[in-house]
Amino acid sequence: MTATDRATELIEAAAQAAADKLAHDIVAYDVSDVLAITDAFLLASAPNDRQVKAIVEGVEEKLNKELGAKPVRREGERDGRWVLLDYVDIVVHVQHAEERVFYALERLWKDCPQLDLPEDALATRGKAAAHTGEGAGADGETAPGGEFS
Repeated sequence: MTATDRATELIEAAAQAAADKLAHDIVAYDVSDVLAITDAFLLASAPNDRQVKAIVEGVEEKLNKELGAKPVRREGERDGRWVLLDYVDIVVHVQHAEERVFYALERLWKDCPQLDLPEDALATRGKAAAHTGEGAGADGETAPGGEFS
């Protein structure tokens, strides 16, 4: 089974919205073969709590205005370190860069296929490492030092 057309449409719009709000290291996984509760995950990060909140607001606004989608569940907004938006077809994770490294969700989903994203979203790969001055790669894996490689 693969992600539905609706899930793909939501992922692409959410990724573009995150990129528009300067998110770092945007990546999406098709988790439909391993999870029954959703088709895809979108991961994005930011260097501070304020930016996490701005990305979340941007994703919500774009999905609502352009696709009529509203999250059925939202978690973590108060702390602003890791916000989860559940749209049923997709789940969006926006994490502070430190949480992204610590929890390393990419490791959990590395065997799932990555979904195609808009060019603006792809251009965010490695931005977190550039921001912190450390090396990073586009595959979403973390290096022994904990940063993205």
